[in-house]
Amino acid sequence: MPTAPAAVPAPETALARPMTPPETRLPETFESEDFVVTFAKAGDTAGGLAARFLGDAGKAWMVEDYNGAAAFEPGHQVVIPKRPWNLSGTEPTGYQIVPILVYHNLGPQSKGRLTIGVATFEEQMRYLKKQGYRVISLSEFLEFASLRRQLPRKSVVLTFDDGWKPFREFAYPILKELGFTATLFIYSDFVGARSALSWDEIRQLGQEGFQIEAHSKTHSDLRRRQGESEAEHAQRMQAELAQPLALFQRHLGRTSHILAFPYGAQDDDVLKRLKDHGYVAAFTVRRQGAQSFVPLLTIHRSQIYSDMGLEEFQKNLTVFNEEPIR
Repeated sequence: MPTAPAAVPAPETALARPMTPPETRLPETFESEDFVVTFAKAGDTAGGLAARFLGDAGKAWMVEDYNGAAAFEPGHQVVIPKRPWNLSGTEPTGYQIVPILVYHNLGPQSKGRLTIGVATFEEQMRYLKKQGYRVISLSEFLEFASLRRQLPRKSVVLTFDDGWKPFREFAYPILKELGFTATLFIYSDFVGARSALSWDEIRQLGQEGFQIEAHSKTHSDLRRRQGESEAEHAQRMQAELAQPLALFQRHLGRTSHILAFPYGAQDDDVLKRLKDHGYVAAFTVRRQGAQSFVPLLTIHRSQIYSDMGLEEFQKNLTVFNEEPIR
């Protein structure tokens, strides 16, 4: 009996073959008008990402603040803002505070409450650097207070009152090494005294990026004195507020529109006279940070004393006030 021929397998057809989807590769970076979204590679840091996508490693704070981290695991999604996203520093949980610190004199050793030993000052500055605080200029803070600039979340402003000569010897080298800036508030009658900076030294500091602003003519209390007539007070204010500006113009080639009140003392009459003389911002001495909505003629600064240990110094560095919106 003849046997049936073996079955011949049917030829493979496209329908019979299993379907393998084509491999799709997602782009490494997504970009919009406001943000870049990328995936971290080994070794990526906020500074490196800022340099790569924003063209400026100095904008690392934008990457850090938005993502809450300075370094990232490979494959981790990173959002890089291309522009400010919170000019006021306010959030549903509270608002940003900028500590503005005020120093006076420095020396080899501490002396009294206002002359800080250089070792103490250096410890404080290195603490700021190590803990990731970013020292900004006074002008940058004023732009923040005018809603024209977003600041790093851990911003700090350094100021020095009076114009003491030891600033150049003791503070200057430390600040330059760490890449920090500062503002010097000088009172013009003190300039050129034996223990004070000269106009030439002040001008050189200004050329190196330190901000120079006014601290009145004589460093006397600007409020009306007991028994002082209104006319006498007006004449005294003319000297205290206007004469320094003329000297700034003569020696520095620019005037000043910013004042630190001597002793932090002011009242409504003083504020009115400030406006009349063209000042746009002024600083008290009150242990409180400054927010974006602070009144520009009564901005607070925290005075740093020579007897403050590092723990006490740290108490002046609050950068956020928790006050939830209800």
